[in-house]
Amino acid sequence: MSETVPLHLAGNNAPVPDEVTLEPSGVVGEIPAELRGQFFRNGPNPRTGWSPHSFAGDGMIHTIALDGGRARWYRNRYVRTPLYEHPGTSRFALAFDQDSGRIDYRVTTANTHLIAHAGRLFALEEGGFPYEVTPDLATIGPHTFDGALRTPMTAHPKTCPITGELLFFGYQLRPPYLTYYRASAAGEIVQTRVVDVPRATMMHDFAVTRHHVIFMDLPVVFDRAQAAAGGPPWRWDDAHRARFGVLARTAGADAPVRWFDVAPCYVWHTMNAFEGPGGDTITVTGTRVPTLWRDGAGDLEGGLPVAYRWTLDLRSGAVAEEPLDDAPSEYPRVAGPALGLPHRYGYTTSFSLDAEPDRSEIYAYDLVGGGRAVHRLPPGRTCGEAVFVPKSGSAGENDGYLMTFVHDRRTGTSHLAILDAADLAAPPLAEVHVPVRIPAGFHGNWIPS
Repeated sequence: MSETVPLHLAGNNAPVPDEVTLEPSGVVGEIPAELRGQFFRNGPNPRTGWSPHSFAGDGMIHTIALDGGRARWYRNRYVRTPLYEHPGTSRFALAFDQDSGRIDYRVTTANTHLIAHAGRLFALEEGGFPYEVTPDLATIGPHTFDGALRTPMTAHPKTCPITGELLFFGYQLRPPYLTYYRASAAGEIVQTRVVDVPRATMMHDFAVTRHHVIFMDLPVVFDRAQAAAGGPPWRWDDAHRARFGVLARTAGADAPVRWFDVAPCYVWHTMNAFEGPGGDTITVTGTRVPTLWRDGAGDLEGGLPVAYRWTLDLRSGAVAEEPLDDAPSEYPRVAGPALGLPHRYGYTTSFSLDAEPDRSEIYAYDLVGGGRAVHRLPPGRTCGEAVFVPKSGSAGENDGYLMTFVHDRRTGTSHLAILDAADLAAPPLAEVHVPVRIPAGFHGNWIPS
């Protein structure tokens, strides 16, 4: 009897063995001529072909370059970290110094996201330092902002569309558990602030508004004894309060964090946040599951994520909560110019725990008028996160394109789909096909030339 392949290594989650550079095999439709740059997507791709969890696979970045209506090339490369250089070696063994008790944050999978800031590209994973890479995916190495970064860096920093600042945080397994950072548009860390929390919790994402940052202290906690015994390091804890913490973006060391209790849940990803008229409320949107890993890291019975909204009343301290939909979806995104500001549209991708779901759907939520538009991929085609790219001189949050990598189960190959965000139900404007499979991954971005 053959061994069951775990979900994170089955179907299009399975790693690909080779690094390649090749020309696209064809284009269906017409690539908008104004798209000059590269679409990047990061994800786990274990060098040995096996990993204990999707979070543990070595980071591999995939990119397609577009220029003036033409698809130039596709390339995939591993991020060269110490884990890449020592395939199959325990991360704990490489990173932890038993004599000093310190953790080397250069040891990272760098497998979760890719962002651009201050003329640099960074591959990110929340357990280590960012790794700088070049546009052609060569690894430059770990980046610490000239030594100012002393903790890991979240894989979900936020770029303010008004100031150009990069806002982010890092969490650790020992005090200080949570640290907030603000980097200038030029790439210099100008603020470091410890945020007092009682223990280490898995804080994957956060949210920002024009004047605040919002941290999510939720009941997935670090269990040191369980980890020392070789078990999963994270578990659900009913005794840990679920709460959102609001801090002024430029707050000094003594400024208070205001905490708002919310119903127990876990939030992998936020869509956006913004302040209401008069600054009396903060609205946070994202994807929510009721519980996570209650019976260990292999427990996926806590419910599927759905789009959700929290409204924090800064006068009374009350929180209003509501689902936006009952369709399971993940990877929420908004138009970059709307980040932290009142907005109308948000985008997610359908979510399933099947290794080979029938198809994927992409949703565009109208958060003002209500309802959603849907793009349904043909049967046998699945995709991940859809990234919004504004048109030149964009007139609104849906005046642009959505980009995502699509896997075709029938052919075993993949393509980049370019959709019209304002006409989501329509066929793709273009499909850039490649003669290889691009495995499922996590997050990415369009980076203009």
